[in-house]
Amino acid sequence: MTSALRRPQVLQLTLALIKPDAVAHPLILEAIHQQILSHKFLIVRSRELLWRREDCRSFYREHEGRFFYQRLVEFMASGPIRAYILAHKDAIQLWRTLMGPTRVFRAQHTAPDSI
Repeated sequence: MTSALRRPQVLQLTLALIKPDAVAHPLILEAIHQQILSHKFLIVRSRELLWRREDCRSFYREHEGRFFYQRLVEFMASGPIRAYILAHKDAIQLWRTLMGPTRVFRAQHTAPDSI
C-alpha cells in the first residue's frame, strides 16, 4: 500500500503597501482587498499605518536623490496606508503583475485590469 505524501508547498512572502489615496476611499480599498483574495493570496497580516516623514525617508532611502523622492515621501506621509504581508507560491511576481506598470498611461493600455 502506498501512501500519498504531499510535499509542503513553499510560499513566498511579499509586502503590499496601499497608498493614502486608495485608503481614503473605502470602496477602492475594498476592491483592492477583493483582488488580493481573488488571486488566491493568503493574507498573513494586514494593518493600517500612519507613517511619519522620517519613516518614509527611511523606507524609500534607495530612491534618495531621484527626482520623485521628495514627492513620494510627502505623499506616503499624507495619510493612512494599508500594509499587507501576502503569501503565495509566486507572491512577488504575482503582486507585481497585479499592480501593473508604474506609469498610468502604460497601465491603462497594457494592463487595464491591474490595480
